[in-house]
Amino acid sequence: MTDHPLHLLLDFDACAQRDNGQAPAFLHRRDRKFALTCEQQDVTPDPERWLAHMNRLSGPGAGISSAEQTLRFWRRINSGFMLAGTMFGLLTMLGLLFYDGGQRINITIFLAFVAFQLLLALLTTVQSLVGWQPWRGLLRRFRKRPEPAIAIRLQPTLMARAAQLGGLCFTVAGLVTLLAMVVLQDLAFGWSTTLETDASSYHRMVSAVAAPWAWLWPAAAPDLALVEATRFFRATAANSGINPVRWGQWWPFIAMVWTTWALLPRLVLFLLANMLIRRKARQVLASHPALRALMYRMETPTLDTGNEHNDASDLPDTETRLSLQPLPDSDIVLCWAGAGEPELPDTLTTGKSLIARAGGRMTLEEDRQSLKQIASHLAQGPRLPVLLITRSWEPPTGELDDFLASARDLWPKGSRVTLVPLAPRMEQEPDPHQTQQWLRFSERAGPEFITVSLMPASGIVPDTEGGIIE
Repeated sequence: MTDHPLHLLLDFDACAQRDNGQAPAFLHRRDRKFALTCEQQDVTPDPERWLAHMNRLSGPGAGISSAEQTLRFWRRINSGFMLAGTMFGLLTMLGLLFYDGGQRINITIFLAFVAFQLLLALLTTVQSLVGWQPWRGLLRRFRKRPEPAIAIRLQPTLMARAAQLGGLCFTVAGLVTLLAMVVLQDLAFGWSTTLETDASSYHRMVSAVAAPWAWLWPAAAPDLALVEATRFFRATAANSGINPVRWGQWWPFIAMVWTTWALLPRLVLFLLANMLIRRKARQVLASHPALRALMYRMETPTLDTGNEHNDASDLPDTETRLSLQPLPDSDIVLCWAGAGEPELPDTLTTGKSLIARAGGRMTLEEDRQSLKQIASHLAQGPRLPVLLITRSWEPPTGELDDFLASARDLWPKGSRVTLVPLAPRMEQEPDPHQTQQWLRFSERAGPEFITVSLMPASGIVPDTEGGIIE
């Protein structure tokens, strides 16, 4: 079953997170224009069309989106549950049907195990409905990057679907193993219990279990004569004097018990988990704060007053918890989107063994080659930070975010990046509000991977609070 609503939710949330760094007036004009275009085309401006419009504006990305990374992570979990379920289903059925010729395969044990499987399947569904997540700490260890907050709300249902899928593979593998053993071996079934139970009481219980299919396959619903003839006691001899064929007449009942009370519930609950995921994704998207803001921008006309006042420097609160760091020693320099052209200052070129370029007019293939070249260089020497040279007056873009996400996946573990924003005149420091936007970008991307430093200038050094001391 497709994960379209979930994919739509994750894509929308990722796009909304990127929009947090844009000016409200720009977002209003952009989204209002999209709404007017939809009105001209006589279509409804819903989130799916809006995302398609944003993708056309952005063009092809250089890396894998955060939504696709989250879905791939859960696909790996589903595959792991499927593999484990298949293996355990095969081994469990071989254990239940173990027969050495001197004993009977106890029907009572088989019924108890099927009841346990049914109870386990129901508990898995109940757990997802109440939102219990006992495995949250374990999942964090398997993720390379933090999971989006919006996906954590769907985590109980996603994990329940993975568990139901593993259980479904378990029961399918068990049924196939059972049918193969019936064909390849001469199995002898019987029933036994230490409780004082007569054959008629046991027959009533068996008839109740077989009620769903008794009308369709009468041979799979044992009669009282078969129940009376196939009871055995451990202390008695194996040769009871009854027709040996009678011991094997239980297999249709065993196959239908496994199919009806183990396999079918798992299948129904797996489909129910898929339905719950789609429903929950739609509900979370409908209540997403960014969706309400988007609808307001699309419905509210924009007003251009013609005011010539430039409010680019009238920023709201730009304080961050991070501060500038001293420029580290490194022998790798990466110039982003034409930064440092026509040439870099001597401070950033002296003693450098690798100077690469990416972004801007570079093609995606050239970006990937630069990533691979730096990865190879990092693997050969000490793990020094990669100096990423940018233009301070150009804000961080989604393209840079995707590029650094690809770098984190491709470069050796423990690699770090130091952003070095350059001013229009390289001998000067960038303006404080320009430096702050790069510090905020580092805070969002993860300060353990990205830090910000400035190129030393004569008479000017960065202080510990991210400002400039002259």
